[in-house]
Amino acid sequence: MAIADSEEETIIYPNEEYKRDAHISSLEEYRRMYKRSIEDPEGFWTDIAKDFYWKCAPKNEFLKYNFDISNGPISIKWMEGAVTNMCYNVLDRIIDNGLGDRIAYHWEGNEPNNRRQITYNNLRRDVCKFANVLKSKGVKKGDRIAIYMPVTIELVTAMLACARIGAIHSVVFAGFSAEALSDRILDANCVLLVTSDGAYRGTKFIPLKDISDAALAACRQKGHRVIACIVNRHLNLGVEEADMNNNPSKPMIKWNPEVDIWWDKVMKTASDYCEPTWLDAEDPLFILYTSGSTGKPKGVVHTTGGYMIYAATTFKYVFNYTDEDVFFCTADLGWITGHTVNVYGSLANGTTIVLFEGTPFYPNPGRLWEIVDDLNVNIFYTAPTAIRSLMKFGDEYVKKYKRTSLKLLGTAGEPINPEAWYWYMNVVGNGKCPIVDTFWQTETAAPMITPLPGCTPMKPGSATFPFFGVVPAIVNNEGKELEGPAVGQLVFKRPWPSIARTVDGNHERFEMTYFHKFRGYFCTGDGVRRDKDGYYWITGRTDDMLNVSGHLLSTAEVESAIVGHKAIAEAAAVSTPHPIKGECLYCFIVLKNGFEFNKELERDLKKRAREKIGALAAPEVIHPVSSLPKTRSGKIMRRILAKVTRDDCELGDISSMADESILDELFSTRHIYAFN
Repeated sequence: MAIADSEEETIIYPNEEYKRDAHISSLEEYRRMYKRSIEDPEGFWTDIAKDFYWKCAPKNEFLKYNFDISNGPISIKWMEGAVTNMCYNVLDRIIDNGLGDRIAYHWEGNEPNNRRQITYNNLRRDVCKFANVLKSKGVKKGDRIAIYMPVTIELVTAMLACARIGAIHSVVFAGFSAEALSDRILDANCVLLVTSDGAYRGTKFIPLKDISDAALAACRQKGHRVIACIVNRHLNLGVEEADMNNNPSKPMIKWNPEVDIWWDKVMKTASDYCEPTWLDAEDPLFILYTSGSTGKPKGVVHTTGGYMIYAATTFKYVFNYTDEDVFFCTADLGWITGHTVNVYGSLANGTTIVLFEGTPFYPNPGRLWEIVDDLNVNIFYTAPTAIRSLMKFGDEYVKKYKRTSLKLLGTAGEPINPEAWYWYMNVVGNGKCPIVDTFWQTETAAPMITPLPGCTPMKPGSATFPFFGVVPAIVNNEGKELEGPAVGQLVFKRPWPSIARTVDGNHERFEMTYFHKFRGYFCTGDGVRRDKDGYYWITGRTDDMLNVSGHLLSTAEVESAIVGHKAIAEAAAVSTPHPIKGECLYCFIVLKNGFEFNKELERDLKKRAREKIGALAAPEVIHPVSSLPKTRSGKIMRRILAKVTRDDCELGDISSMADESILDELFSTRHIYAFN
């Protein structure tokens, strides 16, 4: 990569070899396309929509919306009246283009020797069979289906089967508690549950069927019954008291013949042809619940047509997808990243996708790079949290593998600090791969601010420029739009095709959450900085801002300074009450292997924060821990850390926490480091 240094930032340019194969190879071309997408959205998106199959064209206005709650209810309509089917477009259309024998998925199980693959032809066959299974149980267009499964081809099959018949899927991360699952089943009024007997994540057994049983029992207590619970034999567990020949040391599951049905049994007799149910572009495709790190989880509703064209288009351009590229994203299918880049957006481009059930650290921290080499992965996409966690183990586990097939690296989920960015590019990418640092949310459904790898000069840590059709703005706390270089809250001025349409069953909450604070704008809830070159730098959630002595500091800014130290793998900063200062900075750190926490390191970290940001940014407390509390999508739960600093055990909803065992360590070690 070509590098140009300035006093303010380092700019890294795409190399000429990469630009030759890029869909968009110059900033001038990007700006021309972007200008058209803003000035003529109907023409821009109509041309893109021509690549997809439609039963009929839009009958009403191509785009109709109201973003200003003062002018009436918030409403967004894209291509209303157009008729299509998502499943048909990501399977049948691809097969009709001659790609039926292409591998759709390489599946990598929790254990390295457990793998499968499936072609587009065979995926369509299985999707049609499962769609017919759902129809045989009385499922029809508009019904809601809960899916609670590990990352498997069967989970994708269930999603696409719902899409084929117009049912609305609600995928729940396989690891949520029974209470969290029952809450989502009840909230979405799901008529059927699809699950698995169990799963392993690393060495940890997850009793999915038992959790499902408890969730359905809780639903029954509240008067809600599902018509069936379809169970996939993922681990081939035995049934209690049904088979006395089972190994008693092996986990067993309970069975209720009135509700439970084996996946493989009903698939054997199902027809392998299912005519798609044709839907309006504005018909719902899926409901996906936000992580619930604060407040009650929201069931975000995404519709068919707009989501389809935006998911496919972002996948093509953001990842510079070219024919026969192998794509590997580590995101779970229970999150929007998994929905868009591991299913809908990728399949719509005829991609070969790697599905990964396991963890990056099992059986060792080289697992991801082993997969990259084995499957000749070209595009790799993960979260900054995973990158920083892998950095903790040093370069050895990466350099053990060649990774020469890699052409592009990407990140999503949270801002990436420059130190992790450089490690990712130089160590993982062998110094030759562009990095697409993408900003998006469950509510946006696909990337909003992102580099385009063939044309965008990269600034480590910056999400760079808006994608086509996206009009960002920065406002202050009073809602005044700021021009030029600025720091404030990130909002969007107009809709893009894949914007969420509502919160399921509670449109008022949708309006209050995203449109009430700043009238006429979609409020992301994220802070942002725009530099003199027009680059956007996401600074983290605005509720993660720190008010120290009357000055606002972003957690991302403080944490980036701390993580820049060679001993630190991860950091999380929160504010906490101080007996003299009112509020002060309290910083939790995770050390890299081979380093110990001592007074010298503590002094170095405080000095680094002072030098990088200013005296106000020096943490009052530095608290080393073995890991940080995170949601299952990898986001640090600073709300929990703030509770720890206050020794407040009333934690509220922690159903989204990936590993609750860290709580004991956090609270038990607090007194060692906290001021008195």
